[in-house]
Amino acid sequence: MLAGGRVLLAALAVGLSTALLSGCGGAASGDTARRPADQEEAASPESELVPVAAIPLARGPIESVLRYSTNLEAESSIGVYSEAERRVTELLVEEGRRVSKGDVLVRLQDDEQESALARIDSQLAKAEHEFARQQRLYGQELISEQAFNDATYELEQLQIAREDALRELGFATVRAPISGVVTKRLVGLGDYVRSNQHLFDIVDFSSIVARIYVPEKELDRLAVGQEARLAVPALGGEARPASILRIAPTVDSQSGTVKVTLSIGDRSQLLPGMFVEVALVAERDENALRVPKRALVLDQDQSFVYRVVPRAGAVAEVSEAGAAEASAADGGGQSVERVRVEPVIEDRDWIEVEDGLAVGDLVVVAGQAGLKPGVAVRLLDLDEALSTFDR
Repeated sequence: MLAGGRVLLAALAVGLSTALLSGCGGAASGDTARRPADQEEAASPESELVPVAAIPLARGPIESVLRYSTNLEAESSIGVYSEAERRVTELLVEEGRRVSKGDVLVRLQDDEQESALARIDSQLAKAEHEFARQQRLYGQELISEQAFNDATYELEQLQIAREDALRELGFATVRAPISGVVTKRLVGLGDYVRSNQHLFDIVDFSSIVARIYVPEKELDRLAVGQEARLAVPALGGEARPASILRIAPTVDSQSGTVKVTLSIGDRSQLLPGMFVEVALVAERDENALRVPKRALVLDQDQSFVYRVVPRAGAVAEVSEAGAAEASAADGGGQSVERVRVEPVIEDRDWIEVEDGLAVGDLVVVAGQAGLKPGVAVRLLDLDEALSTFDR
């Protein structure tokens, strides 16, 4: 009986140990079996969506602009030169002085010329008196025709001499050939000037223009009167109205460009030689369907955009600020499709398209690198997205 009890206790001990070992092993197996499920629960579906930012398309103005830089020129600008060798006796203008056509700029010594004119006037008066006498005699047939012709010839020669003397005297007074501003004075009081010596420069500031040289391939986009804008960096860069005044009828064979002259609406504070930037408006559409250039994806020589489209069972709405927000009930309710675009007009920031897109379409403007058609996306706040993707 004692021996049989010991055997029973030993069997119970073995069974208990086995049970404990089995329980421990089962718990470990259970943990292992539950771990994939726990990991799946921890992984959010939103973590598999591609974050992007998109904006809705709208209509607005767009213009295609040809940009150039040049220096201003005055079309009416002239140098004033002396016509005789004289000494300067009176200087009447200085640099910066505005003058009208015909105003006296400087007077030169004219004593000899006045004396010569007085001498010729005296001779001419005598010749005129003699001619009148000869004319009466010839009418009475008291002198020959030869004598009358000689008197006529002498009178004519003195009249010509007087005109020459007047012209020589006139050279002593130098006048402004145009209206404008004296920009340069090259002579001083008491100077002895030579014939054809440069004395002054006069510029008509109302004739200031900008000349640009446009490639011949753009010639069909140009017309007289076409709108342009002109900015002067030295004056703050504010745009001033301008327009095409003339288009040269020839193409420069070496540069392949056409000279285009622009008139300027507001010439205040403008000076010849100033550096300016010209924006020539080649095309404009006030009601264009505009696509931001940052939305474009280039593939070889073609341009595409990614348009956000809803997936089955999902809802997308556009907030008042224009940003699309995914429905909280289904974070993966939107995907993208690739749309080819053909620019009609483009400027620095936008392109105009006519086909493939419509007003209100959401196009991706940040995060489109690496996107593929059909990929599920998560729309971010626009400001947050741009700051993220622009880093």
